[in-house]
Amino acid sequence: MDRSPNKINIVINYDQERYEIQTYPNEYRSLMMLIYDKIGVEGFGECLGMGKCSTCVVEIINCRQSPTGYERNEDAALLKNIWANENIRLSCQLIIDEKMDGLTVKVLT
Repeated sequence: MDRSPNKINIVINYDQERYEIQTYPNEYRSLMMLIYDKIGVEGFGECLGMGKCSTCVVEIINCRQSPTGYERNEDAALLKNIWANENIRLSCQLIIDEKMDGLTVKVLT
């Protein structure tokens, strides 16, 4: 993958496939929208990024920095759906920015 300035390289594991995706800051509103657009996971992100439905759950496998998140309903939504692990996140609550460069996630839903 290209390591040019401003480019963000993300690896997404889904359904036993590995997707190496390159994006830019603010190209997508959230990691959920990037996954929806680039991979097209069926039933993914049903609440459209409100942090309520837990249909966009990912596990952070590797990251250089903790991803930037929105301040919404993530903790309550994850606990309601029995996801209690600091590496489990709602992808709709993760902002695409420079901190995400080098991120590897696994789609769990």
